[in-house]
This record gives sequence, structure tokens and C-alpha cells, in this order.
Amino acid sequence: MTTIAGADPGTVGPYLATALGQDRWRSVDVELIAAGMSNLTYVVTPAGGSADDAVILRRPPTGAVLATAHDMVREHRVITALGGTPVPVPRTLHLCTDTTVLGAPFYVMERVVGVHVVDQLPPGYADEPAQRREIADGLVDVLGDLHAVDPAAVGLADFGRPEGFLQRQVRRWTTQWEATRDTDRPELDALAARLAGTVPETRRTGITHGDYRLDNCLLDPQVRGRIRAVLDWEMSTLGDPLTDLGMLFVYWPQAGEATASVPGVSTLPGFPTRSELAARYASRTGADLEALPWYVAFAWFKFAAIVAGIVARSAAGAMAGKDISGYAERIGPCVERGRAALDDGAL
Repeated sequence: MTTIAGADPGTVGPYLATALGQDRWRSVDVELIAAGMSNLTYVVTPAGGSADDAVILRRPPTGAVLATAHDMVREHRVITALGGTPVPVPRTLHLCTDTTVLGAPFYVMERVVGVHVVDQLPPGYADEPAQRREIADGLVDVLGDLHAVDPAAVGLADFGRPEGFLQRQVRRWTTQWEATRDTDRPELDALAARLAGTVPETRRTGITHGDYRLDNCLLDPQVRGRIRAVLDWEMSTLGDPLTDLGMLFVYWPQAGEATASVPGVSTLPGFPTRSELAARYASRTGADLEALPWYVAFAWFKFAAIVAGIVARSAAGAMAGKDISGYAERIGPCVERGRAALDDGAL
């Protein structure tokens, strides 16, 4: 039996057999499918079983500190709470907080079969412009559905502190930038100061995903425009919903523009512009988007701080095996996009 770092089959199998009350899990195959830069995702399949029998196991990176490990409890809690709402999430099966099992808390959920889109569409999927519009519409509509959920009604009234949320977010990411700055970047410091001095009044509060974008969703293989599942809830909390919309825009490049974020399929014909996404969101939710440029500027600042942190950790030798070539060059354009949002209202 192959040893898998962070989820040894010899441990996972017997544990799941007991936790799920099914002896077929006693011997399992484990495959790491998402190592990323945050939490780890594994497919666990009972020996002799098929892909239809598999489940998903999520845990923090090996060696993670307790604060990061606690994300598993939060992820499990929010996904479980949203299970009865219009927001599509996997069904949770088990939460383990006993760190003696795998060295950190972890949870198990059903495996949702869907299309995962990162920087290109699979051949034959959404080849027509109208079908691509349907994908974007579905993405926005699910975000609106999430923000319409009453936290108290699903047991999440204490899931975060909405009061002062935006101020804390600006402070948090400014502190993050200052702690990991790769070099002197006065323009990034200036953007942080401007954001801190112009925090808008929060008009709505609700459950925020924290990293909502197309590649954190699974699309229906047969019905284009239907989101099968929203994944990666490790940054979710209670706060200002427009922070989700602002971050979505960072990951939504438009045709004909140079982008400072990751490549995206949204440059293909049929995908709407960011302004069109905003209009659909406003129609879906009734939200006042007058202050949206501030949220977009904040999202670009947050993204720049994240990238700067990756660059700094790489320089310190903490990102071995991960290709971050070109990351440092992204920071300046991110700052410029943030400035343009504040100065010109650019989305």
C-alpha cells in the first residue's frame, strides 16, 4: 500500500470504516488531487470500487499551524449549513477534530462530478457564445443566492463579526503585506492608505465565500450554466457581500486587456464584461453598487498582498517545487488596477 503524505491509506481506511459505519472503507486508495498553496484535497476510493464510490477528504497542509487547521472545522460547518439552501455544495459526511489521526483536523464529503474550468474550456463544452453567457449568469446567480441566505436561519449567526468587517479586512491585508514585503513598494503602501481612509459604509451583511471565482466551482457536465458545487470555503465568514463580487472581478479578465491576475476563459466570445456581471448581480440581489469600485480596488490590493507574500516566501526558500516565475511582475499592474478603480471607477 502506497504511503500518501497527509492521508496515509493505512490510517484513512480503517478510520473511515468506523466513522462511516461501512466495512468496505477498511482498505482504500488515496489520490492527492489539489496541493495548491492552501488546503489539501484527496480522492478516497474503497479498494475495488469505482469513481462513483469515491469521497473527498480535505485537510490542512502538512506542518500547518493550529490556526490554519481550524479552517477545516469552519469549512465543514459552513458547507453543512448551506446544504439545505439554493447554494450548491457537496454533502458533508464526517468531521474529525482528533489530531492524532492524521496530525490535523479533516473532513470528508461526497465527491461531486463536474467540469472544472481553470484557464480553458474542455473541447466540446460551451463552444457557443450563448452557452458561455449561461455559465457566467449561473456563476453570478449562485453568488446572489449565497448572499441572500440568512445566517441565523442556517445556524451561522456567530460565524463571523460583520461589524467593522471592511476596516478589519484592510488592516489584515495591510499587515500581511508589511510582514512579507518582497521589496519597497511605495505605490502599494499608498493604495493601502487610500483604502483605509475611504472605507465605505456596509449596506448589507451576509455569508461571504472569500474567494469566489469560476475555478472554485464545478459546472454541470450536461447543463451549461448550472453550478454543481461551490468549493474551497476556507476563507468564508460573515461580512460585506460586495467583497466577493470585487474578488470575482480580479479573476475575470476581459477580451483585449492585459491582466495582472491569472489567465481566464472570460476573454472568450460570449462571456460578459465585468460591468455586465455587476448589472446581473444588482438585478438578482437588489444591491446598491455605487461603492463597488472601492471593493474592486480592495480586491486588487488583497491580490497584490497575496502575490507579494508568495514571492517573499519563495525568496526565503519556503516554496520549493512551486513555479512562481513572473509572480513579482504581477504586483505593479495589480496596484495600478486598484488605483484606477478608486480614481476612475474602473471595474
